[in-house]
Amino acid sequence: MISDKAMETVHIKTINQHHALLDIQKPKHPLFSILRFEEMPEVVIQEKTRLISDYYQIAFKKNCPNKIQYGQTAYDFDGGVISYFAPRQVSIVDPGFLFPKSGWVLNIHPDFFIGYSLLTKISSYGFFEYETNEALILSDDEEKVIEHILHQIWTEYHLPIDQFSQDVVLSNLELLLTYSNRYYNRQFIVRKPANDSLLSKFEKLLNTYFDEGNSIKGLPTVHFFADALNLSNKYFSDLLKQHTGLSAQQHIHEKLIEKAKEKLSTTNLSVSEIAYELGFEYPQSFSKLFKSKTNQSPLEFRASFN
Repeated sequence: MISDKAMETVHIKTINQHHALLDIQKPKHPLFSILRFEEMPEVVIQEKTRLISDYYQIAFKKNCPNKIQYGQTAYDFDGGVISYFAPRQVSIVDPGFLFPKSGWVLNIHPDFFIGYSLLTKISSYGFFEYETNEALILSDDEEKVIEHILHQIWTEYHLPIDQFSQDVVLSNLELLLTYSNRYYNRQFIVRKPANDSLLSKFEKLLNTYFDEGNSIKGLPTVHFFADALNLSNKYFSDLLKQHTGLSAQQHIHEKLIEKAKEKLSTTNLSVSEIAYELGFEYPQSFSKLFKSKTNQSPLEFRASFN
């Protein structure tokens, strides 16, 4: 096993540096470039590497020799798959990693958005916080749509820069992100059997957390359950929201209130004792959450049973 200390870290600060590392010509624009995997030199990853870049990156991959994993299930894919990376997001590349045989990689520095609404809107797209193994697998029809938009951006990138260049690129990028959002929501739906299994596992983990006294470690967190299910926090919460209407944090709060009601109605424990048993550091925090969810204080709820 390779420790974090032994792992090489490559921090790419500019798109120009990205091109230099690949030993290809400088980008036509310092804040934006689009590359074809078919035209990129072969890259051999010899050791486990931590990659960090200071710009957005969208990679559309076809004929990829690797597998993609959702939760605890791995899937082979020969068709299109698209991954999204936010600035300073950490990615781990294992030795022997192979780049796809075809596709596109779009690099966009945050400064390219200055003066445009997309500067703030892009942060609303949750998939930029997903892990690499939660990439979007495209259907044949979706693949055609994404390729068409990327080809439009590719064409614009190779035209002489004028006063409309940035508008055209960002309009196409916004369209790409809108379709990506639609396709991710579709993916949550069509992967319902696998997702139902994940939701069932989450419910069991949530019950076990309280029933086995794990609450002495503190309040359960979204990260605790997402990590147990091999999902990123954001993907896990979005999946729950799509299927249940509640985020992961809301599910945890619902379970806390359920357990609190059970203890208030069936035991003589004080409010403070119940708060500590549920993992709250301060009883006041417990009382505040309970009232916000039930419109009653814990003592008022207990009194209703007497």
